[in-house]
Amino acid sequence: MRILVTGGAGFIGSAVIRHIIENTHHHVLNVDKLTYAGNLESLHLIEKNERYTFSQTDICDQAQIETIFQEFQPDAVMHLAAESHVDRSIDSPIAFIQTNIIGTYSLLEVARKYWLSLTNEAKEAFRFHHISTDEVYGDLEGTTDLFTETTSYAPSSPYSASKASSDHLVRAWYRTYRLPIIVTNCSNNYGPYHFPEKLIPLVILNALDAKPLPIYGKGDQIRDWLYVEDHARALYKVVTEGMVGETYNIGGHNEKQNIEVVRTICKILDELRPRTNGQQYESLITFVKDRPGHDLRYAIDATKIEKELGWAPQETFETGIRKTVEWYLNNLEWCCRVQDGSYQRERLGVNI
Repeated sequence: MRILVTGGAGFIGSAVIRHIIENTHHHVLNVDKLTYAGNLESLHLIEKNERYTFSQTDICDQAQIETIFQEFQPDAVMHLAAESHVDRSIDSPIAFIQTNIIGTYSLLEVARKYWLSLTNEAKEAFRFHHISTDEVYGDLEGTTDLFTETTSYAPSSPYSASKASSDHLVRAWYRTYRLPIIVTNCSNNYGPYHFPEKLIPLVILNALDAKPLPIYGKGDQIRDWLYVEDHARALYKVVTEGMVGETYNIGGHNEKQNIEVVRTICKILDELRPRTNGQQYESLITFVKDRPGHDLRYAIDATKIEKELGWAPQETFETGIRKTVEWYLNNLEWCCRVQDGSYQRERLGVNI
């Protein structure tokens, strides 16, 4: 197959590309704008492989995307390009509207016209796989329910609203134009090569620098944690085996309160990199004012993908978080380089 991956220099996108190049014989074209969170160093393990190609292109540039489709002739599109940090969406929603909504529209239109030009056999095989988030479903506060593929949408933040919009566009292009799409909604990812604005890498790096470990509110927000390499396996399985028009929820079966996550990281660091002053890292925990509109609980029911496609996560939270902490300890130079002076782990999403 020839697979076009948008956002392939990002956290999840790079994991998907590494998985495909290392475990299959497919060709991959990585289309990425290279914003602050996109970094080609995440692909250094496979960047010289003859089956991998990179194009620095904005998905909103419809003319350039059309050229890319005509030249690469993809059999499938895996659409991961997106602005993804909730706090940034609070400060500046426009980038999320532009990339997540307008960008998805542009990509859908190019893919539709390209798909119509294919032979009947190639049309039948083509897939447009849209990768989304569980945040489109809103808040599960006060219940023991899980998000399923039929849960109603109720996004809370500019980020989740923009992703909900893109999901609806993708499904509309299937319903109206019959473009062969598949949608996946995932829980919180973590693992290697994660830009340090998100909770887990931020806590690891702040702890090593003896900086405060900021916890929003009481830290009782619950998330289902999914190791990024497990997610990459799931996404490949969906694009190659999933049913057209279907949605698959991908979760890690690891519901944890944010405060539990932070304390677990602190304990692992106490073991692997003890502080010179003898104090435990947990002493750095600092509770700060909660984020506006912060959903209390997300949790995914991943029964469908397990039953229909045979996927289940291989990592428990305990094994995955240890691997993650160890990776950051061994790759601190990468962490310094990717921040490039534009972001110094300051808090975002407070300028309202």
